[in-house]
Amino acid sequence: MSAPVIVGGGLAGLSLALSLSPHPVVVIARAMSSGKTSSELAQGGIASAVGPDDAVAFHAQDTLDAGAGLCDPATVRMITSEGPAVIEQLARWGVVFDRMSQGGLNLGLEGAHGRRRIAHANGDSTGASVMTAMVARVRATPSITVIEDAELQEIHMDDTGVCSVLFCQGRDDKAYTLSTRHVILTTGSSCALWRHATVPSLSWGHGLLIAAQAGARLRDLEFVQFHPTALDNGLDPMPLISEALRGEGARLINEKGESFVSELDPRDIVARAIWAQIQNEHAVYLDARVISDLPAHFPTILDSCLKSGLNPREDLIPVRPVAHYHMGGIATDAHGQTNVSGLFACGEAACTGLHGANRLASNSLLEAVVMGGRIADTLRDRSLHEGHVDPTPCDVDTCAYHESAEDVARVRALMTAHVGLRRSQTGLEQAIESLSLMKETSRHAQVGLMVAKAALARRESRGAHDRLDYPELDPQQAISSFVTLHAGDVVVNPEK
Repeated sequence: MSAPVIVGGGLAGLSLALSLSPHPVVVIARAMSSGKTSSELAQGGIASAVGPDDAVAFHAQDTLDAGAGLCDPATVRMITSEGPAVIEQLARWGVVFDRMSQGGLNLGLEGAHGRRRIAHANGDSTGASVMTAMVARVRATPSITVIEDAELQEIHMDDTGVCSVLFCQGRDDKAYTLSTRHVILTTGSSCALWRHATVPSLSWGHGLLIAAQAGARLRDLEFVQFHPTALDNGLDPMPLISEALRGEGARLINEKGESFVSELDPRDIVARAIWAQIQNEHAVYLDARVISDLPAHFPTILDSCLKSGLNPREDLIPVRPVAHYHMGGIATDAHGQTNVSGLFACGEAACTGLHGANRLASNSLLEAVVMGGRIADTLRDRSLHEGHVDPTPCDVDTCAYHESAEDVARVRALMTAHVGLRRSQTGLEQAIESLSLMKETSRHAQVGLMVAKAALARRESRGAHDRLDYPELDPQQAISSFVTLHAGDVVVNPEK
């Protein structure tokens, strides 16, 4: 039996690889740095109940409240209880957290959290700081083989489950197969399917599609979190303006200076309030001029603003909601296992039941490390092979998956117009019709089609899923949805 294969170079994949040491493992990644993972762009930090006035039970309850009835309570309790241990583990791996003069963690406050419990590293550069330490640790660990500039194309199956993967590497897309009985998808976000997003352009959900093609069930795909405040400067991706800024006193106002929402409400509420202002032809700004230590605590935000010709110590910051995090993903159990033998998922690509219908801020990096550790525990119990990695070159056309910029732009426009922050049956049906016509030649369209069909099937408004034609929350629909592929067709809720 060959070594497990981890697909993805973000925090979920690297923490899993380190947790498996000294067992051999392969990491297949586009890159482990250089702005190609969502983990690097994370500003908020890591939620953990370590403050003197906090408790795991409080953190768990805040998570359940934000999740709008779709969180799995057991998963919530399990992951939030690991928060303090995650901070300690990351510190052992080399992450330097921000601390107060007395030595304790300098904890921040974010929306829908009842306590200060957000641990940061280098202020609002937490993701970049964490990933710098993790990449250095991975490169120094002999048991981890990293194959970079590579992208997974297919998972191959036999009668017992996963048996190999096909991936392409380099500018010439040279194809290779690699035998393995365990594949862990840590492929990150799908939010680049939308025109305005905070994630790298390659984060369009290809791991979801590959998992579904292998027979895996996908869960709660309709729930996409639109972060309320990205810097509205026209860039792609748009720089995030962390809600930690609001936790330290920044105010949301329109061009008249009017306040229109509580700054620390859950993200879905704040995002819809801002969107309503924009729809009513108002400009929306963050006023951060009251934050005196902005350069020390928010260097990334300051740099993004300055590069856009703004000085947030003197100027208002124009903001808008953008696609930021996919609560839905590949359905897994509490150990990261999917319904396909040998296939696991971890991080944003997975759906464990932690986030429900609306992720609580700064729970994502926590989940990535906790679930990486749990998958590592499961794999260690399977007597992993101690052999070498030997990819085999192959001659296939599968790697010719490059889509035209025009097709990608069309998918993003459809998703933004009809499967965005606010949705309706008419718009969703239009998106489904158009995406269906594109699915034979566009993998982006195939993923978008799965999300759109899941959104059409949920006839209520819950968490981040807002239906104009079904504006009320329906208690009868407080259950997860599931998507599978059958002969290439998208099937929603196959159990029904």
